[in-house]
Amino acid sequence: MTLTATPVTDAAVAAPQAPVTVSGRAFPTNRGGLCKKGWTSAELLASPERILEPMLKQADGSFAPASWDDALDLVAEKLRSTRAEHGADAVGVFGGGGLTNEKAYQLGKFTRVALGSSRIDYNGRFCMSSAAAAGNRAFGLDRGLPFPVDALDAAATILILGSNVAQTMPPFIGHLEGARQAGGLIVVDPRRTATARLTEDGAGMHVQPTPGSDLVLLLGLTHIVIADKLADRDYLDSRTTGFEALRRSVSAWWPERVQQKTGVPVWQLRDLARRLAAGRASGVGTYILTGRGVEQHADGTDTATAAINLSLVLGLVGTSHSGYGTLTGQGNGQGGREHGQKCDQLPGYRKIADPADRAHVAGVWGVDPDTLPGVGLPAVQLLQSLGQPGGVRTLLVHAANVVVSAPNAGAVREGLAALDFLVVCDFFFSETASLANVVLPVTQWAEEEGTVTTLEGRVIRRRKALDAPAGVRSELWILQQLAERLNAPSTWSAVPAEVFDELGRATAGALADYSGLSHALLDTDVPAFWPFPIGSAGTPRLFQERFAHADGRAHIVAVRPVTTDATAQLDGNITLVTGRLLEHYQSGAQTRRVPELLTAQPAARLQVHPATAELLSIVDGGWVEVANDRGTVRCRAQVTTDIRLDTVFLPFHFAGEGRANSLTSDATDPISGMPEFKKTTVRVRALQEAGALV
Repeated sequence: MTLTATPVTDAAVAAPQAPVTVSGRAFPTNRGGLCKKGWTSAELLASPERILEPMLKQADGSFAPASWDDALDLVAEKLRSTRAEHGADAVGVFGGGGLTNEKAYQLGKFTRVALGSSRIDYNGRFCMSSAAAAGNRAFGLDRGLPFPVDALDAAATILILGSNVAQTMPPFIGHLEGARQAGGLIVVDPRRTATARLTEDGAGMHVQPTPGSDLVLLLGLTHIVIADKLADRDYLDSRTTGFEALRRSVSAWWPERVQQKTGVPVWQLRDLARRLAAGRASGVGTYILTGRGVEQHADGTDTATAAINLSLVLGLVGTSHSGYGTLTGQGNGQGGREHGQKCDQLPGYRKIADPADRAHVAGVWGVDPDTLPGVGLPAVQLLQSLGQPGGVRTLLVHAANVVVSAPNAGAVREGLAALDFLVVCDFFFSETASLANVVLPVTQWAEEEGTVTTLEGRVIRRRKALDAPAGVRSELWILQQLAERLNAPSTWSAVPAEVFDELGRATAGALADYSGLSHALLDTDVPAFWPFPIGSAGTPRLFQERFAHADGRAHIVAVRPVTTDATAQLDGNITLVTGRLLEHYQSGAQTRRVPELLTAQPAARLQVHPATAELLSIVDGGWVEVANDRGTVRCRAQVTTDIRLDTVFLPFHFAGEGRANSLTSDATDPISGMPEFKKTTVRVRALQEAGALV
């Protein structure tokens, strides 16, 4: 989504309204279209709830304003004392996929150079990490879409697994119209979402598997493609390794067995496999796209790998008319994971455990490589360490609201409460900021310069439209001031263009090479797809000639399910899946403060099938309790045939009694560190009124 913000008159700024207007910009990805969140985004700039000066928690739990010098002096003192008493790794940093590239880069540098800590990770670990891990092991490189978004326009067949783009990013659905007209849009989702409805009236097919069975479904499709001689053997022989191991591994997943495990009928499995192959064979194109629905599982990396394997067997990846990609969720989800917020990465996807990568980045930073820490903890493990012996004692949080967004959120809240000191940079008193010792007010999107990277790997400029309120500062300035107070080595600019130039030098020669880019070049609106080394014109389509592995081939990795049985529906136990609503975003810390959006969706509702509702004496609009050993949610029910009988759905945008992540598990994928958000066993029962059992 691309926004253009235009300042309005001084008289209008003084009035009780937003100080900018928002309009869509003619751009290849959104073509001037915006979602509700985009159209209303300017309202937050002048919100009466906005924090306009540093706030310090008082002994009675209230907050009082402080000067920037006093607040930063206190933060620096706590950082020094924590390191002196408990060691550098007792200081942790939690970042976010909403930060600009410059801020994400500087945050990673600050953690490793100014703090000397390995304890940094970010909320993108909850979103894209499984797809990233799968892309790295298959292709040697992770970029959400290795092709421009508008390449989808001409496709005959598009398979979307586990993504409700019609609600999460509505402008995207314009790129699906060609496939819909050809009858080739295929949506895999346990719910009949707004995206699934796009397949109706001959536009395609909705496949509705049991929750958590996507891996088996993909193995079964691959089995059919191979058995029915629909595989592209020339492509497999010339561009991949590992096919024979894959062929043997999927031989056990014949259609009848897959039907038993997934609930998808054999005829639909065969039809789906043939549609994918026909789209590729026609020369018009087939694309396979995955989203969080198949990735947010304890086997999410293997499931994304299975989707990639299917793409490779069909010969889709690295061609001029077909492909595979994953749909990035956050505003800078792609760039946010490239430049050092992940616990094992340095800028440009360099690896912190690789001596050559450490040496290059340390040279740019002007420090000894041996002073850089090693690999830290991924997000869930980082949060589990809060306040624990040998764990994080002081935490800095940027662009995240973990009290609502993290799995097993009740335990996360307890961990935050056990800290010695918590610092949060935010616009509002989010549920996480409300627990902080110090809250530092930061700039919003229209008040800052910088860059973000789209899901297709396109680097675009964010341009300042108006000045921030007098007491608000950018994270770049905050990090610079703290680095000075800590006597940190290296240089620390607060000028976004200068930080971006340094980022370019740090990424030179890396997988995500930005060295040929600058703010000045991006101001010309040049299409800037990374890798973009010096002298390059960028790379809109990856893998045209070779993959990023040393042998130039894609590596097919055979995977198998650890468990294949759906959760039994006994004694009120049922499978909960979580996801998004059109009106809200992430933890809702911003969108729940926009009156139009909150009025449309004021609270969480549990989607439940009519037959299940009748079995459990639930009525539409009535109160229900959803519980397990981790927590309890109380909300109203929405009885709908859009959900499977064995499944219920909760949005994850709400706090308090409606917080869906009170229920989700902090079990994680062993490869990516992704939590299990999409398959949680819960008990559901009707309430006569909030808190009272029928």
